[in-house]
Amino acid sequence: MSLDRPVAPDPYPLLPSTASFTVTSSDVSEGQPLNDNQVNEFGDTSPHLTWSGAPEGTKSFVVTCFDPDAPIVSGFWHWVAVDIPADVTELATGAGASDDTLPGDAFHVRNDGGGMGFMGAAPPPGDQIHRYMFVVHAVGEDRLGVDGSASPAVVGFNLAFKTLGRAIISGTYAH
Repeated sequence: MSLDRPVAPDPYPLLPSTASFTVTSSDVSEGQPLNDNQVNEFGDTSPHLTWSGAPEGTKSFVVTCFDPDAPIVSGFWHWVAVDIPADVTELATGAGASDDTLPGDAFHVRNDGGGMGFMGAAPPPGDQIHRYMFVVHAVGEDRLGVDGSASPAVVGFNLAFKTLGRAIISGTYAH
């Protein structure tokens, strides 16, 4: 089940190093296939995530889901939730449905599918196994400094300078 192309690198070691902390999920198991409800054609339901051990000085969080294996140079952003309050350490299953399901003043920026919430796994049929990297970014500011019109790339640019730590859990999916 693989096209003849190399596997994309994990992008996070290519960024400036940060502290690490822990993220776990009752819906995602490290390196294992995603549940059907986290797949685009079956439900587009964001997974449960809980995290602990964020670095001292954390003032907010950003949660993302990125597929580095999409058959395009930029990868594919499935979820970007910004300005999650620092006292929040868990997002329930389905929290990525809309801004109304996020805590406090947190909000979504548009995913690469064009929606303002979580978009489930949707690799091309017959393509290789894709990795879906759910990342909790600990941010050293109350607000990242973007609004809902920002692209995931602009969020990532801001995170490059404001991230204190990162916690990552990855699931997989292929048609």
